[in-house]
Amino acid sequence: MAFVKKRIILYYAPNVVDEPIVYKLVTEYKMVPNIIRANISPEKEGSLVIELSGEHGDFEKSLDYLRCLGIRITPFGERVLWDEKICTQCGACTGVCPSGALTMLRPQMKIAFDAEKCVVCDMCLPACPVKAVRLDV
Repeated sequence: MAFVKKRIILYYAPNVVDEPIVYKLVTEYKMVPNIIRANISPEKEGSLVIELSGEHGDFEKSLDYLRCLGIRITPFGERVLWDEKICTQCGACTGVCPSGALTMLRPQMKIAFDAEKCVVCDMCLPACPVKAVRLDV
């Protein structure tokens, strides 16, 4: 069978937030989840950016399970773009980047951006005083 690895966004209704969804994805559907970003609170709508890996058939069954719970699923299309031309190399973004996607090269004191490491946590967006980083949605 074919192996699938995809990033998706799950949008929860308030009545589903208390369900052990990730646990069931692992135990019942053999998925390997990597939670990229979560915004889930009791009795409120929530969202979860998650990378799911597994066999194609299991992946499709897991999506069916999520849909049966009323969870809206959309493909993950966001990514962070860094504009080197307007960047002032201040390093503010590197101090808040949890994944190490934005780093300060030393001794050159230049910013480097590794898009493969970026988890789109958005922490760099407000940190950049010149808006050299932005979301591409």
